[in-house]
Amino acid sequence: MEKIAIINACTDLGVHVNGASLGAQMLTKDLASNSISHKYSLQDNQIKKEANPKDLIHSHQEINDFVQEFNRLLLDMHELHFEETMTQEEAKIYQKKMHDLVLSIKALDTKNEKRNLEQINEFNEKLYKQVLQVIEASEFPLTVGGDHIIAIASSLASIRKHQNLGMIWFDSHADYNTYNTSVTGNLHGLPLAVATHFEKDILADFHQGPFYDPKHTVIVGGRDIDPWEWSNVLEAGITVFSTKDIQQYGVKEICKKAFEIASNGTNGVHISFDLDLIDPQVAPGVSIPAKDGISLKETYELVDEIIKYANVIKSADLVEYNPIFDKDDKTANLAKEILNKWIEKF
Repeated sequence: MEKIAIINACTDLGVHVNGASLGAQMLTKDLASNSISHKYSLQDNQIKKEANPKDLIHSHQEINDFVQEFNRLLLDMHELHFEETMTQEEAKIYQKKMHDLVLSIKALDTKNEKRNLEQINEFNEKLYKQVLQVIEASEFPLTVGGDHIIAIASSLASIRKHQNLGMIWFDSHADYNTYNTSVTGNLHGLPLAVATHFEKDILADFHQGPFYDPKHTVIVGGRDIDPWEWSNVLEAGITVFSTKDIQQYGVKEICKKAFEIASNGTNGVHISFDLDLIDPQVAPGVSIPAKDGISLKETYELVDEIIKYANVIKSADLVEYNPIFDKDDKTANLAKEILNKWIEKF
């Protein structure tokens, strides 16, 4: 078993909600194990007041209003289910409709901002170098976020070292927008697209190495995927197992399939686990909750199944703990259990 290096990635630059930047150090401050070699912490350069739910500021509320109306129009036009398949021609028609609608809505955002782009790149470049340093020291990098934007740095550092890795993205969201398909410009909706080089233009300038092959990339627990984002997933060929798939086929079977896809013909797997995969009734302490997530029982089963594949896991993230929204430390306690299991088994 390798020594574990804990890397606290303390940022919420990618998301429009405050609080995730506080999560990593709260989860890791009391972690103690003979398996832990080092603890590192990187803090973003935001100057902000102490986070308080009453003071949360949502960037450009008028754009968020547009997004709500946009979602309503899309649902009226086309209700998409994970189990649907499309012919190539149908997919092209669908993608064009999505593209045209996105352009129409984005035209309303006269500033058309890539929110916090420079700060995110600066933070991720530092994190990228830190993860590389850990791997070069033959230690296992366990990166604790922070919002999911940090997975760009952690995953790309890992594949730079190992050259050919698969990816398993445990998340209720696909995070597979490009900037052109993102209505809000909040960059936390792009990291998986960046890691697979589907988004080629921003957020990875610091990386010198290969990207993840979408054919070896799996989203587990996806259930809140934007219709226009889904067209990107279809085009890239990402495999998606929804929460309904987990309920229908069971945690063990879905985990087995995910690792088979991600590890087949690769040198290992990077895993990135967003706590909003879990139902908000079980884990309320996240920035962007999505209803109908996996249960507490399924969470424990999933963590135990992941551990069984420790021999192929080369690096890992646990992200999106937001203490502002936690209730009675439910999410914190669960996240610490996950971390402790990983630390002992990876």
